[in-house]
Amino acid sequence: MAKTIFITGASRGFGKIWAEAFAKRGDNVVVTSRSADSLKELVDKYGSAILPLELEVSNRAACFEAIAKAKAHFGSIDVVINNAGTGLMGTVEELDEQAARTIMDVNLFGTLWITQAALPVMRAQGSGHILQLSSALGIYAFPTVGMYSASKYAVEGLSEGLAQEVKAFGIHVTLVEPNGFATDFNTSSAQSQPIAAYDVMKAELYALPEFSAPDAYGDANATAEAILKLVDAPNPPLRLILGKKALPLAQQIYAERLATWEEWKDVSVKAHGL
Repeated sequence: MAKTIFITGASRGFGKIWAEAFAKRGDNVVVTSRSADSLKELVDKYGSAILPLELEVSNRAACFEAIAKAKAHFGSIDVVINNAGTGLMGTVEELDEQAARTIMDVNLFGTLWITQAALPVMRAQGSGHILQLSSALGIYAFPTVGMYSASKYAVEGLSEGLAQEVKAFGIHVTLVEPNGFATDFNTSSAQSQPIAAYDVMKAELYALPEFSAPDAYGDANATAEAILKLVDAPNPPLRLILGKKALPLAQQIYAERLATWEEWKDVSVKAHGL
Protein backbone atom coordinates (compact mmCIF):
# COMPACT_ATOMS: atom_id res chain seq x y z
CA MET A 1 0.00 0.00 0.00
CA ALA A 2 1.33 3.42 -0.98
CA LYS A 3 2.51 5.68 1.80
CA THR A 4 2.35 9.47 1.97
CA ILE A 5 5.77 10.94 2.68
CA PHE A 6 6.40 14.57 3.67
CA ILE A 7 10.00 15.72 3.03
CA THR A 8 11.41 19.16 3.81
CA GLY A 9 14.40 20.48 1.89
CA ALA A 10 13.67 18.24 -1.09
CA SER A 11 15.11 20.32 -3.92
CA ARG A 12 18.59 18.80 -3.70
CA GLY A 13 20.84 16.40 -1.82
CA PHE A 14 19.35 13.72 0.40
CA GLY A 15 15.86 15.20 0.21
CA LYS A 16 15.66 15.01 -3.57
CA ILE A 17 17.27 11.57 -3.74
CA TRP A 18 14.83 10.15 -1.20
CA ALA A 19 11.82 11.86 -2.78
CA GLU A 20 12.66 10.19 -6.09
CA ALA A 21 13.11 6.80 -4.42
CA PHE A 22 9.66 7.02 -2.83
CA ALA A 23 7.97 8.31 -6.01
CA LYS A 24 9.58 5.57 -8.13
CA ARG A 25 8.05 2.85 -6.00
CA GLY A 26 4.58 4.43 -6.06
CA ASP A 27 4.37 6.45 -2.86
CA ASN A 28 2.80 9.90 -2.65
CA VAL A 29 5.44 12.49 -1.83
CA VAL A 30 5.01 16.01 -0.48
CA VAL A 31 8.19 17.96 -1.19
CA THR A 32 9.06 21.35 0.22
CA SER A 33 11.68 23.95 -0.54
CA ARG A 34 12.16 27.66 -0.02
CA SER A 35 11.68 28.02 -3.79
CA ALA A 36 8.85 26.20 -5.58
CA ASP A 37 10.75 26.49 -8.88
CA SER A 38 13.47 24.21 -7.52
CA LEU A 39 10.89 21.41 -7.21
CA LYS A 40 9.73 21.58 -10.84
CA GLU A 41 11.99 18.76 -11.98
CA LEU A 42 10.38 16.34 -9.51
CA VAL A 43 6.87 17.39 -10.57
CA ASP A 44 7.70 17.08 -14.27
CA LYS A 45 9.14 13.60 -13.72
CA TYR A 46 6.57 12.09 -11.35
CA GLY A 47 3.41 14.12 -11.94
CA SER A 48 0.54 13.76 -9.49
CA ALA A 49 2.62 11.60 -7.12
CA ILE A 50 4.41 14.83 -6.12
CA LEU A 51 2.86 17.73 -4.22
CA PRO A 52 5.31 20.66 -4.24
CA LEU A 53 5.06 23.26 -1.49
CA GLU A 54 7.08 26.41 -0.97
CA LEU A 55 8.12 26.54 2.66
CA GLU A 56 10.52 28.35 4.96
CA VAL A 57 10.78 25.92 7.87
CA SER A 58 11.79 28.61 10.35
CA ASN A 59 8.27 30.06 9.96
CA ARG A 60 6.09 28.13 12.43
CA ALA A 61 2.74 29.17 10.96
CA ALA A 62 3.91 28.21 7.47
CA CYS A 63 4.92 24.77 8.73
CA PHE A 64 1.43 24.16 10.12
CA GLU A 65 -0.10 25.35 6.84
CA ALA A 66 2.13 23.01 4.81
CA ILE A 67 1.19 19.98 6.90
CA ALA A 68 -2.49 20.89 6.62
CA LYS A 69 -2.21 21.16 2.81
CA ALA A 70 -0.47 17.80 2.62
CA LYS A 71 -3.14 16.12 4.75
CA ALA A 72 -5.96 17.70 2.74
CA HIS A 73 -4.37 16.68 -0.58
CA PHE A 74 -3.42 13.06 0.13
CA GLY A 75 -5.68 12.27 3.09
CA SER A 76 -2.93 11.11 5.45
CA ILE A 77 0.72 11.62 6.34
CA ASP A 78 2.53 8.38 7.12
CA VAL A 79 6.11 9.58 7.22
CA VAL A 80 7.65 12.99 7.91
CA ILE A 81 11.31 13.51 7.04
CA ASN A 82 12.72 16.66 8.61
CA ASN A 83 15.58 17.00 6.16
CA ALA A 84 15.80 20.78 5.64
CA GLY A 85 18.95 22.16 7.15
CA THR A 86 21.81 24.54 6.80
CA GLY A 87 25.50 24.47 7.70
CA LEU A 88 27.94 26.87 9.30
CA MET A 89 31.70 26.54 9.16
CA GLY A 90 33.94 28.35 11.61
CA THR A 91 35.60 28.09 14.98
CA VAL A 92 33.58 29.14 17.99
CA GLU A 93 35.46 32.44 18.24
CA GLU A 94 34.76 33.21 14.58
CA LEU A 95 31.00 32.69 14.68
CA ASP A 96 28.79 35.53 13.45
CA GLU A 97 25.74 36.19 15.63
CA GLN A 98 23.15 36.18 12.86
CA ALA A 99 24.60 33.06 11.24
CA ALA A 100 24.55 31.27 14.59
CA ARG A 101 20.92 32.21 15.18
CA THR A 102 19.95 31.21 11.64
CA ILE A 103 21.35 27.69 11.93
CA MET A 104 19.37 27.10 15.11
CA ASP A 105 16.22 28.58 13.55
CA VAL A 106 16.45 26.18 10.60
CA ASN A 107 18.03 23.02 12.00
CA LEU A 108 16.37 22.95 15.42
CA PHE A 109 13.27 25.11 15.32
CA GLY A 110 12.33 24.14 11.76
CA THR A 111 12.44 20.51 12.88
CA LEU A 112 10.37 21.37 15.95
CA TRP A 113 7.68 23.28 14.05
CA ILE A 114 7.12 20.56 11.43
CA THR A 115 7.09 17.92 14.16
CA GLN A 116 4.51 19.83 16.17
CA ALA A 117 2.34 20.29 13.09
CA ALA A 118 2.50 16.60 12.12
CA LEU A 119 1.85 15.07 15.53
CA PRO A 120 -1.93 15.78 15.73
CA VAL A 121 -2.36 14.16 12.30
CA MET A 122 -0.40 11.09 13.31
CA ARG A 123 -2.10 10.80 16.70
CA ALA A 124 -5.50 10.84 14.99
CA GLN A 125 -4.31 8.12 12.60
CA GLY A 126 -2.81 6.07 15.42
CA SER A 127 0.37 5.69 13.40
CA GLY A 128 3.26 7.56 11.86
CA HIS A 129 7.02 7.74 11.57
CA ILE A 130 9.08 10.90 12.01
CA LEU A 131 12.63 10.87 10.65
CA GLN A 132 14.82 13.63 12.05
CA LEU A 133 17.91 14.44 10.02
CA SER A 134 20.65 14.64 12.58
CA SER A 135 24.26 13.92 11.69
CA ALA A 136 27.29 12.00 12.84
CA LEU A 137 28.17 15.48 14.10
CA GLY A 138 25.22 15.12 16.45
CA ILE A 139 27.09 12.21 18.05
CA TYR A 140 30.52 13.85 18.26
CA ALA A 141 32.03 17.18 17.24
CA PHE A 142 35.03 18.32 15.23
CA PRO A 143 36.74 21.71 15.28
CA THR A 144 35.19 24.33 12.94
CA VAL A 145 31.71 22.73 13.01
CA GLY A 146 30.87 23.34 16.67
CA MET A 147 27.77 25.42 15.93
CA TYR A 148 26.47 22.89 13.41
CA SER A 149 27.05 20.12 15.96
CA ALA A 150 25.25 22.20 18.59
CA SER A 151 22.17 22.33 16.35
CA LYS A 152 22.25 18.59 15.75
CA TYR A 153 22.94 17.73 19.41
CA ALA A 154 19.80 19.75 20.14
CA VAL A 155 17.80 17.76 17.57
CA GLU A 156 19.10 14.56 19.19
CA GLY A 157 17.88 15.58 22.65
CA LEU A 158 14.56 16.87 21.37
CA SER A 159 13.89 13.69 19.42
CA GLU A 160 14.98 11.25 22.11
CA GLY A 161 12.46 12.84 24.46
CA LEU A 162 9.83 12.94 21.70
CA ALA A 163 10.19 9.23 20.96
CA GLN A 164 9.24 8.36 24.54
CA GLU A 165 6.32 10.81 24.55
CA VAL A 166 4.62 9.50 21.40
CA LYS A 167 5.34 5.76 21.49
CA ALA A 168 1.95 5.01 23.03
CA PHE A 169 0.25 6.74 20.08
CA GLY A 170 1.80 4.35 17.56
CA ILE A 171 4.26 6.98 16.36
CA HIS A 172 7.90 6.06 15.74
CA VAL A 173 10.83 8.49 15.77
CA THR A 174 14.21 7.86 14.15
CA LEU A 175 17.30 10.04 14.23
CA VAL A 176 19.13 9.61 10.93
CA GLU A 177 22.85 10.25 11.45
CA PRO A 178 24.83 10.45 8.19
CA ASN A 179 28.58 10.73 8.18
CA GLY A 180 30.12 12.84 5.42
CA PHE A 181 28.57 12.39 1.97
CA ALA A 182 29.46 13.88 -1.40
CA THR A 183 26.72 16.49 -1.67
CA ASP A 184 26.91 20.26 -2.09
CA PHE A 185 26.21 20.74 1.63
CA ASN A 186 29.78 21.72 2.55
CA THR A 187 30.16 24.20 -0.29
CA SER A 188 26.75 25.74 0.37
CA SER A 189 27.33 26.13 4.12
CA ALA A 190 27.83 29.60 5.54
CA GLN A 191 31.46 30.50 6.22
CA SER A 192 32.53 32.58 9.21
CA GLN A 193 35.09 35.35 8.88
CA PRO A 194 38.41 33.59 9.56
CA ILE A 195 40.81 34.50 12.35
CA ALA A 196 44.42 33.86 11.36
CA ALA A 197 45.31 32.34 14.73
CA TYR A 198 43.35 29.20 13.71
CA ASP A 199 44.90 28.75 10.25
CA VAL A 200 47.42 26.08 11.28
CA MET A 201 44.84 24.07 13.21
CA LYS A 202 42.48 24.12 10.24
CA ALA A 203 45.18 23.04 7.79
CA GLU A 204 46.18 20.13 10.02
CA LEU A 205 42.54 19.14 10.59
CA TYR A 206 41.57 18.95 6.95
CA ALA A 207 44.70 16.99 6.07
CA LEU A 208 43.50 14.12 8.28
CA PRO A 209 42.24 10.94 6.56
CA GLU A 210 38.73 11.60 7.91
CA PHE A 211 38.57 14.49 5.44
CA SER A 212 41.12 13.68 2.75
CA ALA A 213 40.90 9.91 2.11
CA PRO A 214 39.35 8.82 -1.24
CA ASP A 215 36.43 7.18 0.59
CA ALA A 216 36.01 9.91 3.21
CA TYR A 217 32.67 10.97 1.73
CA GLY A 218 29.99 8.45 0.83
CA ASP A 219 27.77 8.26 -2.25
CA ALA A 220 24.53 10.01 -1.33
CA ASN A 221 22.54 7.97 -3.86
CA ALA A 222 23.40 4.80 -1.94
CA THR A 223 21.40 6.03 1.07
CA ALA A 224 18.02 5.66 -0.65
CA GLU A 225 17.83 1.90 -0.05
CA ALA A 226 18.47 2.40 3.67
CA ILE A 227 15.73 5.03 3.98
CA LEU A 228 13.19 2.84 2.19
CA LYS A 229 14.05 -0.06 4.49
CA LEU A 230 13.80 2.23 7.52
CA VAL A 231 10.29 3.53 6.77
CA ASP A 232 9.06 0.01 6.00
CA ALA A 233 10.39 -1.47 9.25
CA PRO A 234 7.64 -2.45 11.73
CA ASN A 235 9.92 -1.57 14.64
CA PRO A 236 12.38 1.09 13.40
CA PRO A 237 15.35 2.10 15.53
CA LEU A 238 15.64 5.37 17.41
CA ARG A 239 18.99 6.00 15.73
CA LEU A 240 20.38 4.96 12.35
CA ILE A 241 23.87 5.86 11.16
CA LEU A 242 24.31 6.25 7.39
CA GLY A 243 27.77 5.45 6.05
CA LYS A 244 30.71 3.34 7.22
CA LYS A 245 32.80 6.06 8.87
CA ALA A 246 30.74 7.22 11.84
CA LEU A 247 30.28 4.05 13.89
CA PRO A 248 33.97 3.19 14.47
CA LEU A 249 34.68 6.79 15.45
CA ALA A 250 31.63 6.94 17.72
CA GLN A 251 32.70 3.71 19.41
CA GLN A 252 36.16 5.18 20.08
CA ILE A 253 34.81 8.50 21.36
CA TYR A 254 32.17 6.93 23.62
CA ALA A 255 34.75 4.54 25.08
CA GLU A 256 36.89 7.57 25.95
CA ARG A 257 33.90 9.35 27.52
CA LEU A 258 33.01 6.33 29.64
CA ALA A 259 36.62 6.00 30.78
CA THR A 260 36.73 9.66 31.81
CA TRP A 261 33.45 9.43 33.73
CA GLU A 262 34.72 6.32 35.48
CA GLU A 263 38.03 7.99 36.36
CA TRP A 264 36.18 10.92 37.98
CA LYS A 265 33.41 8.79 39.51
CA ASP A 266 34.43 9.41 43.14
CA VAL A 267 34.32 13.16 42.61
CA SER A 268 30.93 12.86 40.89
CA VAL A 269 29.40 10.75 43.63
CA LYS A 270 30.70 13.00 46.41
CA ALA A 271 29.14 16.00 44.64
CA HIS A 272 25.70 14.45 45.19
CA GLY A 273 26.00 15.31 48.86
CA LEU A 274 23.65 12.63 50.21
